[in-house]
Amino acid sequence: MSLAPEADRAYFAAFLDLRGKRGLVVGGGRVAALKAEALLRSGARVTVIAPEIGERLSELALVGAVRLERRRFQPGDLLGAQIAIAATDDPAVNEAVSAAGSALRIPVNVADNAALSSFIMPALVDRAPLQIAISSAGASPVLARKVRTLIEAAVPFAFGRLAQLIGRFRSASKERYPDPEARRRFWEEVVDGPIADMALSGNERSAASALEAKLRERRDFTGFVSLVGAGPGDPELLTLRALRVMQAAGVVLYDHLVSPPLVDLARRDAERIYVGKERDNHALPQGEINALMVRLAREGKRVVRLKGGDPFIFGRGGEEIDALLEHGIAFEVVPGITAAAGAASYAGIPLTHRDYAQSCVFVTGHLKNGSAQLDWQALARPHQTVAVYMGVGALAQICQGLIAHGMPESMPAAVVEKATLPEQRVVEGTLLTLPDKAKAQPIGPPALLIVGEVVRLRAKLGWFGPAKAEFGTDHVISR
Repeated sequence: MSLAPEADRAYFAAFLDLRGKRGLVVGGGRVAALKAEALLRSGARVTVIAPEIGERLSELALVGAVRLERRRFQPGDLLGAQIAIAATDDPAVNEAVSAAGSALRIPVNVADNAALSSFIMPALVDRAPLQIAISSAGASPVLARKVRTLIEAAVPFAFGRLAQLIGRFRSASKERYPDPEARRRFWEEVVDGPIADMALSGNERSAASALEAKLRERRDFTGFVSLVGAGPGDPELLTLRALRVMQAAGVVLYDHLVSPPLVDLARRDAERIYVGKERDNHALPQGEINALMVRLAREGKRVVRLKGGDPFIFGRGGEEIDALLEHGIAFEVVPGITAAAGAASYAGIPLTHRDYAQSCVFVTGHLKNGSAQLDWQALARPHQTVAVYMGVGALAQICQGLIAHGMPESMPAAVVEKATLPEQRVVEGTLLTLPDKAKAQPIGPPALLIVGEVVRLRAKLGWFGPAKAEFGTDHVISR
């Protein structure tokens, strides 16, 4: 996991097999000893080169764990090495090791100097054979160690025993379930069930017997579809249930309302299929999306239909469930924070307030035949907040329609663009002025329109976004 990668340097996370291979450590102090011990734990044959050798490295040499050469480093020392680490307090020596490694295409790490390193060493949680590596891409090793401490407390040492047990039956599971998806489902049942509980409690013999018996069972894994609400945009607003479902899915269907960081939370090897659904630009018509879900489920796959906001609020979740029911496909619905709730909260606009609005109405502003067909009389009622989804394209028509049906021109209104994301912008005005202000910015989808007296409270309650730019009596907030 990468906590804060440098903008111009992203690292590829990998684990190297160094068993029996030569590793070189340049340096004789405490840091060099720590690096040498890390290489030893990976099975490498370690040579240490330094004019002066500290106590810990001397101890390791005494028991034959490392080979010492008490001299200064020479570039030719890297010949035959598969990995090298420089851990000296001499910048010139560290630079020389880095340059030699680059010339010979040998991975080199320079302690506390990411710029000279071709790889960096993560903070490690070791539950052998299970390992968890944490990296901040060199930005903050202290923060990486803090995260390691949190994980150390959360992951029992017994997970190592469970991993060893699973490893013993890996080949047998491939023979029993040649299909990767079926095999994954089998192991998910093992890891989440009583067999894992037995192994974690120390009863490994019973766990092994139960696992052997489970492999002998005849089992056909059926497909399953989860309609998952992805929330308004910020990945941290995803529910815990939604995250667990995404991590278990083999296929994720998503549209343009789901931000890329949210899609990235899916299991690394999951198939990702973009199904579009933008205004006037449908990558797949709704009928084809329904058919795709049915086909994938019939293939025995676990499918997540990832939808912005909540699946049952202007998300066509009901239509998709109808299709699944028609074909006998098992499904579940995982609610999400709807766009109106997220946008209003992050804009500092309460949807209800006892002094301003005792009700709130959600409507869609999608144009149909060139016009927004809404129940204007119901929307124009006093003491009410109106939240309009997908209304940016019809903003002028919606504002005019509300005015024409009795809502005052001076009624406060705001458009929230890219709600909850760092790029969030809020343009505030009135029914009369907002269309021109939104056009001047310009504001584009995804955006939500909020109309009502509660918009006045934003000046006092707005909290999200450090930067504020004034535009006359109205203003835009961005983060």
